[in-house]
Amino acid sequence: MGTDSRESKSRESVSRQGAFTRPQTAHHAVLGEIRRMIMSRELKPGEHVRQGEICERLQVSRLPIREALKVLEAEGQLTYQPHHGYTVAQFSMRELSEIYRMRQLLESEMLRKVAPETGQTLINRLETLMEEMQSLSEAEDLLRFTEANREFHMSIFEAANMPQFMRVVKLLWQVSDSYRSLFFNDPASRSRVQKEHRRIVEACKSGDGEEAVAAMNEHRSNAMADLAVVIGKDND
Repeated sequence: MGTDSRESKSRESVSRQGAFTRPQTAHHAVLGEIRRMIMSRELKPGEHVRQGEICERLQVSRLPIREALKVLEAEGQLTYQPHHGYTVAQFSMRELSEIYRMRQLLESEMLRKVAPETGQTLINRLETLMEEMQSLSEAEDLLRFTEANREFHMSIFEAANMPQFMRVVKLLWQVSDSYRSLFFNDPASRSRVQKEHRRIVEACKSGDGEEAVAAMNEHRSNAMADLAVVIGKDND
């Protein structure tokens, strides 16, 4: 078999579940797949990450696996113990409350900057994402709904053009991804989220920074109430 043929076959390689595709490097492919496994709770908080199983599933060597796990540890999504390996980060309700409080402080400042200057391009993007989330909710595609929800928020915060704030906010979102995705199982929660998003967008349309902050605070507070339910189920 020639070199070109082998490279073509490698690019077409997919996981048995069809969710994993190989982009430019194996490292980025593996990183994205393990993130997806954490967010979808294929890997649950407190669960040990079995490198051998991931190697077999994704048909890659241990090197890109190890590189991806180090990145996820640095992001706070995994923890590492010598002679034990990596486990998915697990948080108490008190720790999650601290994460959400830090988010509130940073995101409020970003919203106060974004809302008075919100342009039509951003409004159009947010409304498109809300329409997409509605379709995904009706289809009960919870993983993509969670991803669209994240994109909705990140689109707002990125418009603030505050890169250091943004770096920390992204990190805070990442460490709690596995919890956030679970409470979207409830259709009533998804419907409420959509209404809260609408209030945020309307505040941005009117250029009212304090109303946008108030709407986001309510949104975040309701998410915390949902997380309390999730933590209770995890501890059953």
